[in-house]
Amino acid sequence: MTVGPVEYLVVAFPGSHFTGAIAPALADAVASRAVRILDLTFVYRAEDGTLDMVELEDLDPDDLVSFEPVEGVVSGLLNSEDIQALGERVPRGSSAALIVWEDLWAVPLTEAVRASGGRLVVHERIPADVAEAAVAASGSTG
Repeated sequence: MTVGPVEYLVVAFPGSHFTGAIAPALADAVASRAVRILDLTFVYRAEDGTLDMVELEDLDPDDLVSFEPVEGVVSGLLNSEDIQALGERVPRGSSAALIVWEDLWAVPLTEAVRASGGRLVVHERIPADVAEAAVAASGSTG
């Protein structure tokens, strides 16, 4: 089984409430088969720095409804050490969603590279703000 590149992100929200604003975009990415969710974990980092995992059933029902359409294989890929390390990067007094996904769109490319004897040498993600600044500086409008 070929696995596409696996990526993660941590999205922080001020306070102890999650917002469902990102859920529709995430659900669209899953529905289009561009990605597959491998793990989805919620944490809250208190003002004193302590980190608590938040179970889906403990989320505000208004926020939980937003996440229900997100289908995928949620496998618990993140272990407790991963969650702790990522959680320490969340601002104090904030909630965060830790999302791990596989880039399904890249599976055919990965298979083609392997079939032709190639191998991945470098794979880096350019942060959106850096890419936007570069595009703005170049005068490109996209």
